[in-house]
Amino acid sequence: MKKLTKAIALAGVMAAGMTAAATTFAEEVEVSASAAVASMYLWRGLDLGNGAAAVSGDLTASIAGAYAGVWTSSGDSAAGNEYDLYIGYGGEVEDFSYDLSVLTYSYPTSPDDADTPEDESQGNTFSLTDAILSLGYMGASFSYYYPLSSNPSDYSYMTLGYGYDKYSATVGMTSSDDDTDYTHLDLSYAYNDSLAFTLSKVVDQETDDAVDDDVKVVVSYSLPISM
Repeated sequence: MKKLTKAIALAGVMAAGMTAAATTFAEEVEVSASAAVASMYLWRGLDLGNGAAAVSGDLTASIAGAYAGVWTSSGDSAAGNEYDLYIGYGGEVEDFSYDLSVLTYSYPTSPDDADTPEDESQGNTFSLTDAILSLGYMGASFSYYYPLSSNPSDYSYMTLGYGYDKYSATVGMTSSDDDTDYTHLDLSYAYNDSLAFTLSKVVDQETDDAVDDDVKVVVSYSLPISM
């Protein structure tokens, strides 16, 4: 929104200028939304829904690189329905891209009779929060998730990825002080803008059978929602 560079003497002209400025600001704010269905709730190489399908949706408002929004999903068999709130800023410089965001996870339908400290914190919107740094150069990407508040607090996660045309590959690695760390590989193919296929497998873990290392096949279909 441009600032007025000189005083306006007439009240009518000033009111018109304020109205035009507000209209310009509203036009600069972009609102986007989408809905998706997937054959599995795949998260960091794990099936959180025990094979059940998941329905999700998101709503995002953005302006000049800054954005904020909400993402919600069904399908988590342990914690119940989920919604995530996020805010961030990103941009591009030639072939280089960057993004810094904060995301908090919430599970309002999590069972009250939680058996673990992780479950006890799921009903609190800000108990599980990550700061996320993402960098990209041409087809390559890197993301690092640092826990601002979580249980356990020493847990972090990073990904390395590369995409070319309709194909992409992502390696995800967990890091913690216990012996449950693992590495997974995701291979994806985007048939079109809506339909995608993903193969995911845990390829390495510190302790055998700490996580499910079966090959997971995910079919997902997403559509933008006109706003």
